[in-house]
Amino acid sequence: MSYNHLAFINCLQGNYEEAIQNLSTAETILRENHEDEFDKRSIVTYGNYAWVYYHKGQLTEAQSYLDKLERICQQFPDASRYTAMIPEVYGEKGWSLLKYDIQHYKEAMECFETALEEDPSNIDWNFGYATVLSRRDKHSGATESVDSSQSVKQWRRVLVLDPNHAEAMVQLALKLRAFEQYEEADTLVKQALEKSPGLPYVLRYAAIFYRSAGDIEKALKLLNKALKMTPKSAFLHHQKGLCYKKQVKLLKQLLKKNPGSRNPRNPDFEKKTRLVKNCKECFKKAIELKQSFIIAKLDYAKIYTLNEEYDEAEKIYSSLLELENICPENKQEIRLHAALFQLYHKHSEANAINYFLEGLKIKCDSTARKRCHSHLETIVERQLCNNQWNHKAFCIRGLMYLLDGKESEAIECFENILKLHHGNEE
Repeated sequence: MSYNHLAFINCLQGNYEEAIQNLSTAETILRENHEDEFDKRSIVTYGNYAWVYYHKGQLTEAQSYLDKLERICQQFPDASRYTAMIPEVYGEKGWSLLKYDIQHYKEAMECFETALEEDPSNIDWNFGYATVLSRRDKHSGATESVDSSQSVKQWRRVLVLDPNHAEAMVQLALKLRAFEQYEEADTLVKQALEKSPGLPYVLRYAAIFYRSAGDIEKALKLLNKALKMTPKSAFLHHQKGLCYKKQVKLLKQLLKKNPGSRNPRNPDFEKKTRLVKNCKECFKKAIELKQSFIIAKLDYAKIYTLNEEYDEAEKIYSSLLELENICPENKQEIRLHAALFQLYHKHSEANAINYFLEGLKIKCDSTARKRCHSHLETIVERQLCNNQWNHKAFCIRGLMYLLDGKESEAIECFENILKLHHGNEE
């Protein structure tokens, strides 16, 4: 998280002194790293200073920063009195928008594109552009080939500009692994760890890479190393929990084959109990550090489900379903996983259908929405296979068409229901 963004959050919470300290740190970093371009890059920081001092009631200090902004903006012909929409401002805005949910990714992408039009070789903005492209792919569930992937091309662009950019190496490796380009991906991660063995960003994404590759111990080793540097990272604690969750799933599959698997004295059973405990502790810690961490809360419910503690899992889902002030994508994730829990563990297809439909009603084109749609389609097909005159199945399909914006198909579907009903009456 950038210090400007941290200052914004602290100011909203009324922590004005902390916000000013954040901005002071941001200003120091700018002076150290961008001395030649300090004026251009300080516009956002100075604007934030003025904003914080204004809310703090120190109007003289606020005016002093407005005066600084006015002096800087006079250097740019198209600038207004207190701001200039120059590439540096667009770049900073792009990074700020990336801190929020999927709804802001399109605007973030446009900001980086605008900044890169003026300075196409800027590494920071190229990295930001690659980041937003990757996130867009992840959240939309886009399927492309490695050769046509915009995000892969953009990560390669960053490495052309800076061949030693370890953060770009691990991100490209994750993308390549998703496209089954295992050899190049593995080489990139190893290079990144050699170049930046003490950088938490590299360690955390290298850990994700090794977890997805099945090397859980390697992933845990990297996460523990990163946690020594950033012990209050909710992200890292969550990632550790995911490693333990994967180990629990693998061990549970092994125990199914063993008739004595439920004997508490069985070494594998004891190991599973220990892993479940570790997993719960990691997810709980992540949630304590970041109360808004919805995905961690969902994973917390899943480990209870894996351990067949269904009542505890249901309590978590119930509390999550009551949340209102969260982003649309998280609302969809909650309904998707609550539906799957009802379908496979509570054996309530009716409840599952309701939650899947709720997920479809939320206006956000995400992977979670696509999965809700796919599960509903499977349920409808099965019901119609069992009974081709199933009114309920046609009704669900009609609602799906309606929620997809396909009104003519929805009308046709509902008309068929009326015909079936009329035919049954005759």
